[in-house]
Amino acid sequence: MPARRLSHVQQRRRSAESVMVDVSEKTAGARSACALARVRFPKGLLAPILRRGGPKGAILEVARIAGSQAAKRTAELIPMCHPLGLDVVEIEIAPAGRDVLELRCTARLVGKTGVEMEALVGASIAALTIYDMTKALDPGIVIENVRLVEKRGGKRDLWQARGVARDVTRRVAGRGLSAKRQSRIQTGS
Repeated sequence: MPARRLSHVQQRRRSAESVMVDVSEKTAGARSACALARVRFPKGLLAPILRRGGPKGAILEVARIAGSQAAKRTAELIPMCHPLGLDVVEIEIAPAGRDVLELRCTARLVGKTGVEMEALVGASIAALTIYDMTKALDPGIVIENVRLVEKRGGKRDLWQARGVARDVTRRVAGRGLSAKRQSRIQTGS
């Protein structure tokens, strides 16, 4: 197997210099990426939050907005990322067990470079927002398992992480909240 080379590092004499990858010769195409993050709550803490909201209000809706905003601003946070005009960012949040929320961020565009970093930043910031809005209840809340679970487009076309459920919609619907309960959480009532 040939050695892989990082596209954003150029060898110059005896040192390596970071550069933004030149995508000017690439063909624009449909690209998407989905990233996952989990927020693990101390035993018994999540259920009351889902029923009544957190100390700062409607945590799930605020986390969705924060994740979406962050994905759109990835190039301002990660130095070698290209600024992208994303076509869509979707943040899904659902219980994944008694004391865990699972967040998935999907980013899509038609462009010359992938959107993996945008999806990862969106999922991460949504998780950090949930932590921020609930940390007063218990600082032992843990953000874990932030990772890319799928990417489409580009040289590899389709890549999926092993062991990750492919049908996000089924998982969210199967474990998600009723529309009435979701609305109550979002509005903080």
